[in-house]
Amino acid sequence: MPVVSSQSGPRQEYEDLFCADLPSRPQPKMGKILVTGASGYVGGRLVPELLARGYQVRAMVRAASPEHEARWPRAEIVVADALEPADLKRALKGVHTAYYLIHSLLLGPEEFSAADIQAAINFREAAEQAGVKRIIYLGGLGDIQAALSEHLRSRIRVAEELARGSVPVTVLRAAIIIGSGSASYEIIQDLVKKLCLILIPYWARNKCQPVAIRDVIKYLVGVLETPATEGKHFDIGGADILTYEQMMRIVAELLQKNRFFLHVPTMNIRFFAYVGSLLTPVPAAITLCLMEGLANEVVCQDQTIKRLLPFEPLTYKQAIVKAMSREEQDRVHTRWSDAYPPAHELALKLHEMEGAAEYTASSSLLTRKQAPALFRSICMVGGKEGWFHNNWMWRLRGKIDRILLGVGAARGRRSLSSLAINDVIDFWRVEDLQPDRKLLLRAEMKLPGKAWLEFTIKPQGTSNVLSTTAYYHTTSFFGRIYWYIFLPFHNIIFENLIKQIEKRS
Repeated sequence: MPVVSSQSGPRQEYEDLFCADLPSRPQPKMGKILVTGASGYVGGRLVPELLARGYQVRAMVRAASPEHEARWPRAEIVVADALEPADLKRALKGVHTAYYLIHSLLLGPEEFSAADIQAAINFREAAEQAGVKRIIYLGGLGDIQAALSEHLRSRIRVAEELARGSVPVTVLRAAIIIGSGSASYEIIQDLVKKLCLILIPYWARNKCQPVAIRDVIKYLVGVLETPATEGKHFDIGGADILTYEQMMRIVAELLQKNRFFLHVPTMNIRFFAYVGSLLTPVPAAITLCLMEGLANEVVCQDQTIKRLLPFEPLTYKQAIVKAMSREEQDRVHTRWSDAYPPAHELALKLHEMEGAAEYTASSSLLTRKQAPALFRSICMVGGKEGWFHNNWMWRLRGKIDRILLGVGAARGRRSLSSLAINDVIDFWRVEDLQPDRKLLLRAEMKLPGKAWLEFTIKPQGTSNVLSTTAYYHTTSFFGRIYWYIFLPFHNIIFENLIKQIEKRS
């Protein structure tokens, strides 16, 4: 069973659905629906909505994982990469409508544009060959006549490429998406939490029309069920048009924080994004792409969608309150970190290595505590709870990683009380999880090699042996030096860590 909770059992797949009051009606007889990017932030919330409305759903992911079957037991899972035409041919076979939720934003501004365009070309051609009836694409909002950021220009070019084929394309254009787990929400919230004085450059006074994640999902489902939207473009947004300064002031008010906002005549966006990445959980690659969009006003120019799907979108304040509520309830179902770093699904797994890891360091103790209690304690490590002992060392390593443009320890975790395969824990990702037996984490920080951290519980008579083992593999001289420099710290950290795990269980 790949999904566990240290308190309340498996993740509830179909709770908190958004489309109960959607004015359109389900049409499950139309055929199979493909959701690309199903393991991402938006796709991960769209799949359960479609399943709950009776659709046959095929979820496209880049790597197989038992976590997907556990999350969507009634969906068909297909492994495919949009940059591989043969994969797309298999994924699109027998599909009526395909949601295109793929983007390469996480590659950073230097690489994502070319990858985005090639993926769109491949998808368009494969959809034509498969006889797909319709494509629905979620793109970026922006005036095409204006000088847009590279991120927004790429989103527009993707829409144009998809539309070059014979398959009708419905395009939804959204500004920043606000919801629990969204990158934009976490950036704004953490800047307000951590800064007493917030600098407001001129480009942060541009207007924006943020939209709640639940409204985005409603529009995505609604256009599927509304034939009149086929082959058309629509702007989607929330109820408010605000500057970024106003958005931060609203969050400060909700958090009851007295913050001072200072207007400055100019500030380099790249520098601002880098500083923002050091203060928030969101890495620089994402922060930069999002903040470059601040140079443009992103407001809905076309209101047609409101006539075709007449529901009232949330205000910005309502969206923030709902996001905060989900965090307080520990019910964040998808998060931006689900898809970061890029291609993490394809990373080398410990069991895939030829031979054993070259370097290991272990600590263990014998305890009379029961395995379920020990495992619950193991599953609480990281995030806001910290690592139980020597937290300053973990935080320092995370800060160094973030300075080097890595993921850092501030990335935290999706849930405080549950873990699933592919969840992140600070600068680690869950690679394997066997309840009451093993938790294996794969390092995603900047390293001159590959590293894993494994927790195991093994019975011994009437007791249990609780162990932690660090595995490390490198092929470089500097990588070997790195291991031996940090080996003494490993022994201290891991020995104290398992003692605290045992104590807290």
